[in-house]
Amino acid sequence: MARPGRLTPPTWLTAGLRPAPAPIPWAAVARASIALSAPLAVGFATDQPVYGALVSMGALSGVIGDTADAYRMRFHNIAVPQLFGALGVTLGSLVYGDGWPAVIVLTLIALVSGMISSIGAVASASGLLLLLNAVVGAGLPMPDPWWKPPLLLTLGGAVVLALTLLGWPLRGLVPERTAVAGTYRAVADVLEAAGTPPAYEERRQAVTASLNQAYDLVLARRAREHGRAPILVRLLAQLNAVIPLVEAAPAAHIAALRFHRPLPPAIPAAVRDLADAVEEGRTGTPALDLPRPGRPAEKAVDHALRHAATVVHSAEPNPYNVDDRLGRPAALRVRARRVARGVLFSEASWRYGLRLALCIGLAQALVSLIDVPRSYWVALTVTFVMKPDFGSVFSRAVLRAFGTAVGLVTAALVLAEVPRGWWDVPVMVVLAGLIPAFSAKGYAFQTAAITPVILLLSDLINRQGFDLVLPRLYDSLIGCGIALVAGYLLWPESWHSRIGDRLADSVADTAAYVARAFCAPEEEDPGARVRARRKLYRDLSSVRSEFQRALTEPPPTGTVASAWWPLVVAVERIVDATTAARVRVNHGAPPPDPAEVEAVEQQLRELADGLRGTDVLVEVRAELTGDEEGVLAPLRQEVRAARAIATPRATAVKD
Repeated sequence: MARPGRLTPPTWLTAGLRPAPAPIPWAAVARASIALSAPLAVGFATDQPVYGALVSMGALSGVIGDTADAYRMRFHNIAVPQLFGALGVTLGSLVYGDGWPAVIVLTLIALVSGMISSIGAVASASGLLLLLNAVVGAGLPMPDPWWKPPLLLTLGGAVVLALTLLGWPLRGLVPERTAVAGTYRAVADVLEAAGTPPAYEERRQAVTASLNQAYDLVLARRAREHGRAPILVRLLAQLNAVIPLVEAAPAAHIAALRFHRPLPPAIPAAVRDLADAVEEGRTGTPALDLPRPGRPAEKAVDHALRHAATVVHSAEPNPYNVDDRLGRPAALRVRARRVARGVLFSEASWRYGLRLALCIGLAQALVSLIDVPRSYWVALTVTFVMKPDFGSVFSRAVLRAFGTAVGLVTAALVLAEVPRGWWDVPVMVVLAGLIPAFSAKGYAFQTAAITPVILLLSDLINRQGFDLVLPRLYDSLIGCGIALVAGYLLWPESWHSRIGDRLADSVADTAAYVARAFCAPEEEDPGARVRARRKLYRDLSSVRSEFQRALTEPPPTGTVASAWWPLVVAVERIVDATTAARVRVNHGAPPPDPAEVEAVEQQLRELADGLRGTDVLVEVRAELTGDEEGVLAPLRQEVRAARAIATPRATAVKD
């Protein structure tokens, strides 16, 4: 029985080949099909197929970038990167066929692209499109004069933008309202799962993600409109009102575990009814038929639910009583100054920019200076593989090679069997629609969908036909090899774990949260406590994502991440236990002794200090004493569990 196990590929190698359970976004499928096929039809009708292909190529960038929910965010996600893409293709076409100048220009563009990618989602997409279009401009013959290629590519992005924003007048606030309602439904799910650890942990993470998304959408919209816009004030009030329910959920979970009594079904049902009221915009007097609460945790849930019902059904909440719990964005000038300082003086920004510049320089030197068939596909592959927020460089290289191979099979069938000309239009309708459908399934699937589209459009520009297929496979493998060697193996932080630093910061923040949750009454600031908890949950969500990304790396990083994973879960449970204890105190339980709070805080700070700079967890038995019937008893238990987690022997970690 041991032999089949040895023949099974490791999980870190095959994780990305399993499709994610995501629904097909039919609206995005329709937009992609129209946006990429219509320009081709116009190009053939006007006897300008190259122009049509360039417009479709710009539309492809817009389709890939259309990932946001709110219309204003979608506008920025599509429009801003298109401007960078236009600049990129202009710079690239100026050095087409110029050897060393092309290498130098693309290397400098790669440095800038990599550095600005650390700013945020829109900047990351802008940096990607800047470099991609520069690579395409330097590798494919573009029509004269110089201003036509950027104009045509931008026109393609404008087509996607127009199709995307068609529903804005009728559905302007629908994404924000849907996000707030979704948060209420996520809270109902977590309350329903109270007392069942596996389901509760999973649903609590869903609440964190939903709350983060809802606040991001509502606050971003409110920052651009008048501060007292009634609809936005009401949505923000409804979102703030769900926070006490979120805080009460850990208390309900711990109580259900302790007394073996889950919450009555009427409670999650009432929360789901509030979600429907948010989505439908219902107002009036709430009708709640809830069981009488007994213990402090039940009182907390009951009080929070009645408060949320009052706010949700209120037609006009007081605009002066609605605070932005996560903080409103600073002025544009202030944010621009912070961003510039962060990019120019950030070690991580320079490190990634230099890694990307080195890889692009090597790729472009290979195709520009060495006597091999000229191909922009090598640098194109490097750009996609080295994208920092797409996942692990190693796993992306593997998945890129797999996805390209599958995509090339599709492209080969199309180029071999379908005559060039009008038949390309219905083929593009099908292939373009697959991009958003497959993108939701994972990186390898997205690559498999995008590859035949790019090859078909490239063939309309340089007319190589079926002979284009095999060289592109070789180019992809070369690009993946360059990314693995020059972008991964040569940089020790890529394959030596640094994940302990992020987790140590979160543990230290957790210690500060414990101290804030049980500070002296004269120092208490409920708003600051809420903001600290939200920031902590958001940071822990990022840490969880970082660990999940590390799990896809080969040893030693993946092995270390696997060993540390239980500690990530333990820290999340410590935050939950702290929140639950605070909620119980708010609803009648005796407050803890300050010495107990100080002992827990000290243990967490010792844990944080021990995590920094090490890849090996060492078991520590925490000596925590106190009232075993008091509110901190569950918290002390979680801290003991966190300190007692140990990895396999150091030799096992290094295998």
